[in-house]
Order: sequence, then C-alpha cells, then structure tokens
Amino acid sequence: MQEAEAAQHGLRLHYQLIDLDVARRSSADLPMLLDAAQAMGFAGLNITYPCKQAVIPLLDGLSDDAQAMGAVNTVVFRDGARIGHNTDGSGWSWGFRRALPDAGLERVVLLGAGGAGSAIAHAVLQLGAGQLRVVDTDPLRQAELVGRLALRYGQRVVEGQALEPALADATGLIHATPTGMAKMPGLPVPADLLRPSLWVSEVVYFPLETELLAAARARGCAVADGGSMAVGQAVRAFELFTGRQAEASRMEAHFRQLVAGGH
Repeated sequence: MQEAEAAQHGLRLHYQLIDLDVARRSSADLPMLLDAAQAMGFAGLNITYPCKQAVIPLLDGLSDDAQAMGAVNTVVFRDGARIGHNTDGSGWSWGFRRALPDAGLERVVLLGAGGAGSAIAHAVLQLGAGQLRVVDTDPLRQAELVGRLALRYGQRVVEGQALEPALADATGLIHATPTGMAKMPGLPVPADLLRPSLWVSEVVYFPLETELLAAARARGCAVADGGSMAVGQAVRAFELFTGRQAEASRMEAHFRQLVAGGH
C-alpha cells in the first residue's frame, strides 16, 4: 500500500518487511533493529504485535495519541530523533465508521487490553460509546488499561470480569487480540455468545476472514473486518512518513486487490 500510494505522488518509496518470526528474533532485538533502520536512512518504521509497548523506552518522544494510549505503531525518524506515534485508533475509527455507520455504541465490549486494544479503547470512547467493558485474560493488564482510561473518561469505562456476562446485553464487540491470525488460529469468543443484535469489529486482517468473522456472519451479526483498520492506520502512517496526504479510497482499493490476489 505504501509503495503504491507513493508512486501516485511521484515518489520512489521502499517498504521493507522485517518479520521477527522469520528472522528468529524477538522484541529483545528492537534496539538493534531501530539502530539499523535509522542508520540506513529509513523514514521510519511501522510497529506491530508484540512490540507496540516494548518499543516505547527506545524512543526520544511520543505524540499526544501515543502517550495517551501507551502504545506505538509508527516510529518516525526526524533530525536524529525517534518519535513514536499511534495511528491504530484513528485507523480503527475510519474503518469502523465506513463499515458500520449505524452501529449502536451504548454498551461496547473490548476483548484485548494490549497495544491495539488500548488505542481502540480511546477511539471508541471518543466516538461516543456510552459504556466500554474491557476484558482481557491478563487481569493486571486489564486493570491497568481500565485505570488509565477511567482517569480520562470516568465511569464510562468498566472492567468486564468475564466475557459471557459482559456480552449479555452488549450492543457491540471489538476483538483486539492476536487470536485468529494465520499463525495463531482459533475462535476468541464462543460462537454461542454471538447474536444478531451484536455487531462485531475485528482487528485481525491476515487472514481477512477470521474464524470470529465467519461465526459472527453465521449468527447474523453485522461485522467490520480488520482490513478497514489496516488501511486507516496505513493512511496516517503514509502521511507521517512522507509529509504527503494519502488518498484513502485509493489505498483501500489497492489493499483489497492485494488480499484478493493472496498477498
């Protein structure tokens, strides 16, 4: 997406994938990877699972969004400094509004309190969610995110002690864990908890049709796939890297074309 959009602006842009699994590396190698990318003259890096929080101590500064969300998905190199940004929240909002413009936000369950979940929590609350119920398998991480959110949004944020009661009268579910990714297949929510009156927003986009989305469609739920967020965050990242304004609809068309072609 980044390379294709750059070409439309008359720019030559190289986007290099650094896959930690393939390279047999981990988040412990982030200092070396950041040093290398900066030394080679890259404009910046996109940061994804599981490094969105681990990268923060290695940066010289954070944007307001990244500071509030406690997670970074985009690092920009400028004048020798490393500045962390977060485009996940705005990317999710952009995709969500396009896919589910009439979705009810009265009672929303967020499954996953990691980097992506933190960004999306701020985004959905800023969209006007009446109540956000945060659920995570790690009680400490869940409590930490709820505590940070409550300082800004007050009683609109609560801890969901368990998924089943949290979903019982919810109007929507946002899935923000790695479960369902090609390398971590599975269904993060029991299918019998899904019902037609519940919308489902997926963060995973590889594969685009996750087990959760398939189960939700079968149960009659309105859904938003992870591709919308993938495009939305990439649009803002492109602007941070290049200083040019991206055309979102063009980037989305290219993304869908890539997915259809099996890339």
